[in-house]
Amino acid sequence: MQAEDMEVPMINNLNDNGDRQRPKGKDVFKEQQKESESSMESPNLEFEYGDTDTLTAELSELYSYTEEPEFALNRDYFEEDFRSHARGRRWIELMAEEQRAYVMRLLDALEVTDRDKRLKVARAILYLAQGVFDECDTEVDVLHWSRHNVFLLYDMGIFTALLELLSMEIDNSQACSSAVRKPAISLADSTELRVLLSIMYLMVETIRVQTEDDRPEWRSAREAFKNELGSPLYNGEPFALLLFTMVTKFCSMNAPHFPMKKVLLLLWKTILFTLGGFEELQEMKVRGRERLSLPPLPEDSIKVVRAMRAASPPASAMELIEQQQQQKRGRRSRRPLVKQDSLDTYNERDPFKNDDARDEEEDPEDTDSGIEGEVDPLDRDVIIQPPPPPLKPPTERVNFPKGLPWAPKVREKDIEHFLETSRNKFIGFTLGNDTETLVGLPRPIHESVKTLKQHKYVSIAEVQIKREEELQQCPLTLGEEEVEETPTEMLYLGMLPNLSQYVIALLKLLLAAAPTSKAKTDSINILADVLPEEMPITVLQSMKLGIDVNRHKEIIVKAISALLLLLLKHFKLNHIYQFEIVSQHLVFANCIPLILKFFNQNIMSYISAKNSICVLDFPHCVVHEMPELTAESLEAGDSNQFCWRNLFSCINLLRILNKLTKWKHSRTMMLVVFKSAPILKRALKVKQAMMQLYVLKLLKIQTKYLGRQWRKSNMKTMSAIYQKVRHRLNDDWAYGNDIDARPWDFQAEECALRESIEKFNSRRYDRNKNGDFTPVDNCLQSVLGQRVELPEDFHYSYEMWLEREVFSQPIQWEGLLQNP
Repeated sequence: MQAEDMEVPMINNLNDNGDRQRPKGKDVFKEQQKESESSMESPNLEFEYGDTDTLTAELSELYSYTEEPEFALNRDYFEEDFRSHARGRRWIELMAEEQRAYVMRLLDALEVTDRDKRLKVARAILYLAQGVFDECDTEVDVLHWSRHNVFLLYDMGIFTALLELLSMEIDNSQACSSAVRKPAISLADSTELRVLLSIMYLMVETIRVQTEDDRPEWRSAREAFKNELGSPLYNGEPFALLLFTMVTKFCSMNAPHFPMKKVLLLLWKTILFTLGGFEELQEMKVRGRERLSLPPLPEDSIKVVRAMRAASPPASAMELIEQQQQQKRGRRSRRPLVKQDSLDTYNERDPFKNDDARDEEEDPEDTDSGIEGEVDPLDRDVIIQPPPPPLKPPTERVNFPKGLPWAPKVREKDIEHFLETSRNKFIGFTLGNDTETLVGLPRPIHESVKTLKQHKYVSIAEVQIKREEELQQCPLTLGEEEVEETPTEMLYLGMLPNLSQYVIALLKLLLAAAPTSKAKTDSINILADVLPEEMPITVLQSMKLGIDVNRHKEIIVKAISALLLLLLKHFKLNHIYQFEIVSQHLVFANCIPLILKFFNQNIMSYISAKNSICVLDFPHCVVHEMPELTAESLEAGDSNQFCWRNLFSCINLLRILNKLTKWKHSRTMMLVVFKSAPILKRALKVKQAMMQLYVLKLLKIQTKYLGRQWRKSNMKTMSAIYQKVRHRLNDDWAYGNDIDARPWDFQAEECALRESIEKFNSRRYDRNKNGDFTPVDNCLQSVLGQRVELPEDFHYSYEMWLEREVFSQPIQWEGLLQNP
C-alpha cells in the first residue's frame, strides 16, 4: 500500500487556523443562546468511568435495530433441528450430558460443505449463545442461560471451529468481488460474517466478565481462554491480529461488506480480555515498579479521579449579553466588577473568531468563566454583593477538600536544570549531571534541592530508556536481553510489520464515524451492517433507521477510542519505545486535529444524545411484548441524563490526546497552532470530574504559549488547573518563562525520536541484529573446509550451476597482480 493511499484525510471544516467556519447573523445568536441554555442547565453527571458499561448494555450494542427480525430466525432454525433431537422437551430441561451431546452434534454439522446448511447450524449455535430466550420469562433468565451455554460451547471447542469458518469467510474472494461491484451494500451481504462474529463476541464478552457465583471449572476455563486468545495459537499469531487484518482489508476497499462495528467491538473486547483493563494496568504498574526497585506510587490515580468533584461550567457569552441588556434597561447589573473591555461579547467572545491582528488568542468565554469553587452563573451576586440573601441554601455549595488531590512530582531532569541555573548564578560554572555536590551554594538552595529530591519521581519509562541506551552502547558486554513473552509483547511483535496500516485504518474509521464529519463520495461506507435491503418508505421507518445509524456511529467511536487507549497504555507499560512508535504513527496520521475536530461541536448535545430505542434493545426485545412504536415515542428517547457510551468516548479521546502530547514540545505546539484552547474550553461545560481533569491537563500544557492576555482573562481556568491537575515543582506553566518556550522544530524532534525507536526495534526484533559484531574467519583453508548444507536435488542441476555461476562469470585475473 502506497504511503499516500494510507494517509488519513486532513480535517476539512477546520480553516487554516484550525477554527470551524462560523455561521453569520442570526445563526450566531441562536447558536449562542443554545449553548447558554445548555450550560446553565447542565447538571452534575452521575457517571462512573470503567473498562466497559454494564453487561446488558454491552450485549445490546452488538446488534443494530435493523437486525431485530433475525432473533426469531435464529430461534426457528434451532427449534427445527432441536425438535427431532429432544422429542418434546425444552433445552433448559435437558441434563448436562444431553446438552453436551447436542452441542457435539451441532459441531459436526458445522463441517458440512453446503453453505446454507452451515449457516442454519451457526444460527442455532447463536441462539444458544443468546440464552434460548424463548424458554425464559425474564431478562435475568436470558443472561443466566446465555452464560451457562457460552461456557458449554467453549468447553466443546466451538470457538476453534468458528475461527476456521471465519478465516474461510475472510478469504472468500467471490463474496469480496461481488461486494465491490455492488452499488449499495446492505445487511444481506454480510449475513455469515455477522452470525460468526456475534457468537464469538458473546463468548469473549461473557467469559471475560467475572461473577461471584462462577463455578471453579468456569474460572479455570476463563484463564485457559484468555491464554489462548493472547497466544500465537491461531495460524501462528494472536487472534487480535486476524481482526486487525479484517479492519485493514475493509479500509482498503477490498472487502466493503465486512460488518465493521462487530469486528471493532470483538477486537476491543479481545484486547481488553487478553491484556487487561485499567484496574489490571494499575496492578501491573505497581508490580513493575517493585521489580525495578522503584519507590511505590504516591497514590492510586483511579481512586483519586473517582473521588474528584465536578466543577461549575464556564459562563457563556450569551449570559453576559443578557446582563448587558438588563443594564441598558436600567436594571441593576449582576456583575458590576466586570471589566469594560470584556463586555464586547459579540466580537471578543467568539470562540471561532480569527483575528489576525492579534498575536495572542483571547478566548472571551474565559473572562468570567467560573470553573472551580464557584456557584452557578445566576448566583454571582451572592459573591459580589453581600446584602441580598443567597439564592441557594449553603448546603448546596461545593465544598472542596483541604489540600490538593495529587502529590507533586519532580523529574531528575528538573533537579539537574535547577542546579545548573543555581551554579551558573552563584559559582559561575556547572558540574554536568551531578545532583549531589552543593558546595558553594547558599543555604536556601540546599533546602530547595532537599525538597525537590523528596518529591522526585522516577518512571518505569525513564528506567527503560536508560537501559536501552546501555544496551546500545555495550551490546557485547551486556549480552542478550531477556524479553518476557507477555501477551502485550506477542501482540506488538505481530503488529509491528503492518503497524502503520492498522493505525491509519482505525483513524479512517474514527473519521467516518465522527458526528462532525461530512459525507463524501470517497469516504468509507461504515453503514454496510446497518442498512436494510429495502430502504424505509414511511416516516416512522426513516426515524428508526436514523436513530440506528447514529447509534451505530457512536458505538464505532466508543470501540475505537477504547481500543487505542488500551493499546497505548499497555505498550507504554511493556516498553516506552513500543508506545512511542504507536504514538508517532497516530500523530503522523493527523490524530491530533481529528480529535480536535471531534470536540469542535456542541459537546453537551453529543453527551446527552438519545440515539437508542429501549424496547428494541437486547435482551428486552426478545422477552417482552413489542409495543407499537410511534414517532412521539422515538423522539422522546430514554430518560437517562446522559449517554454513557458518548461520555466514555469523549474521556477516552481526551486521554489519548494527553498521551500523545505529554512531554512532547512539538506536539503541544500543534495544539496551539490548531487553536485547541476555545474548543477544549467548551468541553468544560460537561459537569463530570474526570472529563474536566483531562481537559484542564491539555489546557495546562499550552498556557505558556497562549500569551499573557489569554492568561489574564482566564484566571478562573488557571485556578481550576491549580486545584485539579498535578503539580510539577519547577514547572513554570502559569507564567511562560519556561526554557521550553522556544521556537519549535517539529521535524527534528520527531526524527530524533524515530531514530531511537528504529534502533530499539532493530536491536530487539531484527534476526540479523548482531551481524556487525559476528567474528570473520580470514583463513582460506578454514573457509574452504567448511561443510555447506546443500539441498537434496542439488546434484541434478550441478552442471547448470557451474555454467551459470562459475564459467560464464568473467574473472579479472589481472586485478590480483595490481597493487591495492
